[in-house]
Amino acid sequence: MWSMAHDWARNFRQTPLPSGSTARIPNCLLLYSRVRKAVFPKLRLRTEIPSWAVYLTCPWRHTERIGRKSSSADGCSARKENNVNSKNRKIMSQQEDDLRALAKIMDFLRAVSIILVVAHLYWYCYEAIKLWGLNIGVVDRILMNFHRTAGLFGNMLYTKLFALVLMGLSCLGTKGVKEEHITWSKIWAFMGAGFVFFFLNWWILALPLPIEANAALYTFTITVGYVCLLMAGLYMSRLLKNNLMEDVFNQENESFMQETRLLENEYSVNLPTRFYYRKKWSRGWINVVNSFRAVSVLGTPGSGKSYAIINNFIKQQIEKGFAIYCYDFKYPDLSTIVYNHLLHHSEGYKVKPKFYVINFDDPRRSHRCNPIHPDFMSDISDAYESAYTIMLNLNKTWVQKQGDFFVESPIVLFAAIIWYLRIFEGGKYCTFPHAIEFLCRKYEDIFPILTSYPELENYLSPFMDAWLGGAADQLQGQIASAKIPLSRMISPQLYWIMTGDDFTLDINNPKEPKILCVGNNPDRQNIYGAALGLYNSRIVKLINKKGMLKSSVLIDELPTIYFKGLDNLIATARSNKVAVCLGFQDFSQLKWDYGDKEAAVVMNTVGNIFSGQVVGETAKTLSERFGKVLQKRQSMSITCSDKTTSISTQMDSLIPQSKISTLTQGMFVGSSRR
Repeated sequence: MWSMAHDWARNFRQTPLPSGSTARIPNCLLLYSRVRKAVFPKLRLRTEIPSWAVYLTCPWRHTERIGRKSSSADGCSARKENNVNSKNRKIMSQQEDDLRALAKIMDFLRAVSIILVVAHLYWYCYEAIKLWGLNIGVVDRILMNFHRTAGLFGNMLYTKLFALVLMGLSCLGTKGVKEEHITWSKIWAFMGAGFVFFFLNWWILALPLPIEANAALYTFTITVGYVCLLMAGLYMSRLLKNNLMEDVFNQENESFMQETRLLENEYSVNLPTRFYYRKKWSRGWINVVNSFRAVSVLGTPGSGKSYAIINNFIKQQIEKGFAIYCYDFKYPDLSTIVYNHLLHHSEGYKVKPKFYVINFDDPRRSHRCNPIHPDFMSDISDAYESAYTIMLNLNKTWVQKQGDFFVESPIVLFAAIIWYLRIFEGGKYCTFPHAIEFLCRKYEDIFPILTSYPELENYLSPFMDAWLGGAADQLQGQIASAKIPLSRMISPQLYWIMTGDDFTLDINNPKEPKILCVGNNPDRQNIYGAALGLYNSRIVKLINKKGMLKSSVLIDELPTIYFKGLDNLIATARSNKVAVCLGFQDFSQLKWDYGDKEAAVVMNTVGNIFSGQVVGETAKTLSERFGKVLQKRQSMSITCSDKTTSISTQMDSLIPQSKISTLTQGMFVGSSRR
């Protein structure tokens, strides 16, 4: 065999290519083909030459093969598509055949049911039928045979029950067109009428009337009853079981399981609640486990934020021994609750706290306190902060103009006066009324005194430059910007209360804890709010320190006063055990009085939030804050022959804006952080 191959190789000559070709196939490849045939004659191979060799030597042949493969693949995919379409047509045809067969069976059952009713009438109204001449001998014999073998007519109920069962089966297998106006009340009405007419009419045959009349009346009632029962059954098959309008407000989809355990610790505030979940109301708990992360309570007037939330914070924090500062806008509403609850629950304190009230309307029932007491001012920056708070409370539009010349000038001037009173004779006259009275003197008398102190000389240099430079009009404008708003606070009541020293503002002093309530008056909120704002700023600075007693700052109707340092208090109070609870109506009100930037800081740093009914942008912001959850969406389409229901899921708002906008009194949404 190998000698034959050797001879073929020796005598082999180059084979010419197809016409029109310039290249030639190498002799070695043709030799390889012939040798393989000789050595393995029984081995079936697709090609004489390997595909890679043919491509290298004859690229046109490879291109032809690719074309053949491509056309073959296209034909294969077309055949597969035709096979799939053919299978689908067969399946649809089979389904149609099954539906037609089912319809025939149901029609047969209904026909048998009607035959049983007719046989019942024929049997029990036979005398009348005989008088009418409608009796048939063959039918008589058939019915007699049925009666003898099966006892079908032994009781009037047998045939009726059999007819009813067959009619029910026929209705059960009937696929009716769904309609929205078909309701269970209509079905029960037809079913009740049918039951009465079909089953409770045996006494008609015993009426003292002619036989023909009794038979006609009995036949009429049987027919009416059967038709009513048939309509009830057909309506059942056409009833729209998935009524999407049963929950028009999407209550079921938007309800979720809430906390039912009471999680309590020495700092927590726990509010009992009721919530709706899975078509029933359940009892649960809102556990504000970490009240030091600040709490904000929103709601339109009358939504119940004070009664439901703030009052509970007051009571539970007194029971757990908190030192409390309470701003009572509608004095004495909150102050009465604080005082009475303290009387009955003072056992929660290691050192019994003292109760103090600041009430500008009735100084006889108010304690006295100096908010700029010299002992609590160690630097001129403390004086500047006090002046800043007073001025911005008297002119709330200045909050958004901070840094302007005619905003900073009166603040600096009043701060210099406060600091002068602090260093003059050891702070003997360092009170807010003394500062106002000193400011109201002529500036020719004021500036020489103030600039005689080195620490105030540079502080007042802009005023002195204007005075010495002959800019009297400018100087008068700067001084008037301070005098005009402060002159509104000239009042005997304010002077009396703000010059005394009945107590200090370090309410969370472990050795001398205090509970302080400050009252405002809605009719005089602009005047009283400025003075109370000064108390607020001093208290915030004094209580936000390490090593102090746990304390709580409760501010109801926050926008009625400018609370200097509130954003910093919320951000840093957690480590110093200061709980902050803020009540206001909505975010837009807060932005109006505090400015966009400071209001945004307050809104975003509060950890726990409760909201009654709010509308507009506030409701939208809260809905976004509460986040989204996976919810089911169901859609339904009704055709002349079928109903199609599709269910999908998508991320949607946990508490949508529309729900927050329609909350009733006492209904709240919110989130609590641990």
